[in-house]
Amino acid sequence: MTTSIMTGRIADESPLPKARAAGFFWLMTILTGMFAFLMGSRFVVPGDAATTAANIMANESLYRLAFVANLIATVCYLTVTLLIYVLLKPVNRNISLLGAFFSLTGCAAGGISCLLFLAPVNILGGAKYLSVFSVEQLQALALTFATLSLQVNDIGLLFFGLQCLSVGYLIRRSTFLPRILGALLIVTGVCYLTNSFANFLSLPFKAYLLPFVAVGGLLGEGSLTVWLLVKGVNVQLWKEQASLGR
Repeated sequence: MTTSIMTGRIADESPLPKARAAGFFWLMTILTGMFAFLMGSRFVVPGDAATTAANIMANESLYRLAFVANLIATVCYLTVTLLIYVLLKPVNRNISLLGAFFSLTGCAAGGISCLLFLAPVNILGGAKYLSVFSVEQLQALALTFATLSLQVNDIGLLFFGLQCLSVGYLIRRSTFLPRILGALLIVTGVCYLTNSFANFLSLPFKAYLLPFVAVGGLLGEGSLTVWLLVKGVNVQLWKEQASLGR
């Protein structure tokens, strides 16, 4: 085997490009996801179907843009899921696969949430086949679908929380990433799970959790994203841990 072929194979096996790509797509997920949340949440007024419908129809283009941003975030995180699985597979293949499964389930829930989010535009669009419903009924349906979108999003956040716990554990067990990043990601996972169950159980303090969830998410996922973009992983230690797992 020639030296050039051997060098090429070593370059192909380097985890650094995958780490940088994971950081890039994670950053895109955060940016587009935040935009979708900030834009999308401003339209829905809980318990007020008429105002919600008026908000959506008066800003339909922006509403659709929030939908597209959420869809892009989901696609980007699917890419992150694959790359993180490959990076952390040397630590523990089974747990890395479990984390990927949690993430894929969360992304599937995110796709359903996107579909439900877009439904009010179609309901309020004035299609002839919907003329059998009164204006009040259409507004109520629109608010129902928008509310269901938020609830399905909570289901997705639960699975993303489980994925954060899995990835955080793997980073803590790894030799090629700082363990503090794993600890921060575990905190993120706990925040996501707490928020989801608080909403499912309609606990009194659920309205106050959003700032803590946002901070927790940025602390864990944001820190890991920056590290992957700037530092990547320790290539030598990654290869050593990968060789031990063979």
